[in-house]
Amino acid sequence: MAAVRGLLSILLLPFLACSGEATPPAKQPPQPTPKSIDVPATPKVAVGERPQAYMTLCAICHGPEAKGYAADHAPSLVTSTFLESATDDFLFRSIASGRPGTSMAAYGKASNGPLDDAQIGEIVAWLRSKGPAPKPNLAVGPGDAKRGAEVYAKSCHSCHGDMTALGEGISLANATFRQMATPSFVRHAIVWGRPDTKMLAFKGTLTDGQIDDVVAFIFDGLGAMASPPPQQLPAPTGKEPLVINPTGKDPTFSPRSDPCTPGDLACVPNKRYVPSAQIAQALADKRKMIIIDARPASDWMRVHVTGAVSIPHHDPKRLDELKNDGTWVLAYCACPHHLSGEIVDMLKAKGFKNVAILDEGILEWHRLGYPVVAAPGVTPPPKQTEPQ
Repeated sequence: MAAVRGLLSILLLPFLACSGEATPPAKQPPQPTPKSIDVPATPKVAVGERPQAYMTLCAICHGPEAKGYAADHAPSLVTSTFLESATDDFLFRSIASGRPGTSMAAYGKASNGPLDDAQIGEIVAWLRSKGPAPKPNLAVGPGDAKRGAEVYAKSCHSCHGDMTALGEGISLANATFRQMATPSFVRHAIVWGRPDTKMLAFKGTLTDGQIDDVVAFIFDGLGAMASPPPQQLPAPTGKEPLVINPTGKDPTFSPRSDPCTPGDLACVPNKRYVPSAQIAQALADKRKMIIIDARPASDWMRVHVTGAVSIPHHDPKRLDELKNDGTWVLAYCACPHHLSGEIVDMLKAKGFKNVAILDEGILEWHRLGYPVVAAPGVTPPPKQTEPQ
């Protein structure tokens, strides 16, 4: 879903979790039970019948067949080891609540996203039709988090980061992920990996005890990123001002192009990316511009560039309010270019000339300490450090 970063940037989690052929310990400690919500019955979907909501919101990142890596390292949602360890409840809640602080937005209407329960259920059913049913949870031994920290640092941190830094893989410190996942789910991923992805199977590389230790560290020693705001966030009214500093002077930007392949004479510079530093300086100098947040409104509510207006790529009707008068229009997302690129393409098709993408995206903008706000009454999350 590029949108479901897209969807299940979320869930997908190509990373770790438990399987079961590893020899279980003699005693099985009680598994923490994640909070559950009422999940509607998953509708029956014909094999091959891809929901339109998936194509609109998720395919841009996860690919049309949900095999992942179409954009922003979005994981595959259909590897056998993922589907056999992910319950329908986990899939549903991951789509509905997203992964705050990542490019995986919250798509459920409870978070002011665009999808109702039935639409999410159709996506879950379609994903389920592409792989095995969930297997029963398997035992996880009472590992040692201190020992697990050493294993994590050596084998996991470079991809999965920690409570202050994101990596290419699923954020195992993400508070929302940890509310939904179980130690058994994580152990399954570690043991069996995610075939045809960068997530290797560690069965035979790590001992059963080391795997139990790293699972213990992930849940008890890694720490968690700040919990997201409550689900019921104040939605944008659709009347937020479009133009920032309407009486200010025009900014001066130096957009860059996508690189051309050496020798490609057909490559035309497109000049569509403006660095964060230039936009931040233009804001500080009170220059006239429009900044569009192309993510779902649920993400705009949690944190957005100061002065940015919510015009989601999947619901761009407010673009009709923009005047083609030469005012600079900048768009951003978390991908960092894909959703915002759709907005820019729409405006170019309307004849707008001074349009560009905030090059690094909102996550890097936030990390760099440039100005952000949230919806009224919501405290923006703390910034993260640079991905390792």
